[in-house]
Amino acid sequence: MSSHGSFQIIGHRGAAGIAPENTLTGFEIALRYCDAVELDVHLVDGVLAVIHDERLERTTDGEGFVRDLKREQLASLDAGDGQVIPRLDEVIELLERHAGLRQEKLFLNIELKGPHTAPGVASIIRETKSLDLLVSSFNHGELQDFRELDGTTPVGVLYHRWRESWRETASGLNAQAVNLSERIATSKRIRSIRDEGYACYVYTVNDRETARRLASFGASGIFTDRPDLMGSLMEARG
Repeated sequence: MSSHGSFQIIGHRGAAGIAPENTLTGFEIALRYCDAVELDVHLVDGVLAVIHDERLERTTDGEGFVRDLKREQLASLDAGDGQVIPRLDEVIELLERHAGLRQEKLFLNIELKGPHTAPGVASIIRETKSLDLLVSSFNHGELQDFRELDGTTPVGVLYHRWRESWRETASGLNAQAVNLSERIATSKRIRSIRDEGYACYVYTVNDRETARRLASFGASGIFTDRPDLMGSLMEARG
């Protein structure tokens, strides 16, 4: 897990509130303000494409399902401001270059968004040495597939609705984090997760007041579309 401070600021889909989400430019901008980013992956014609939705319309000028793309089409779609949909290996290369320049590890959370993404992610991160990694998903079956291929990379269980069975799920996956939607992230729930020895990151938080409240609850950090607004929290980290 990340060794950067006591409260982690994670750029959500790069810096989705100020740049096209899940694009190389978005990740570059996020890294101006924080040392951790999150992204989503779908499997497209044998490659891992960094895109959130299962359809193209919201974030690109394309139409239809992401899964129906051919790999050469990734470079033909506009994902915002002339950006293309990047591949996971391209984002990792970008982050590793920044890590080398800073001479410190950066943090990358890869969310297994699409089906059958576990094998490719397990393969591509095998040689990744200069990043702290967390692999997460709402699809706990996909996380199990990943864990069977990779027994050591930290994994995070994602919840948008509270489940009392979270302990059994996290334990069964040998997880290191249990991450919650902000609307279900109560003080009691965060503290119960932390008391069991898991990290707890909360999504998606775009104002400092909420971030400070979550920090006071014991949250490990937040995912934010606006890392540019979290400067005072960054400065306060231990």
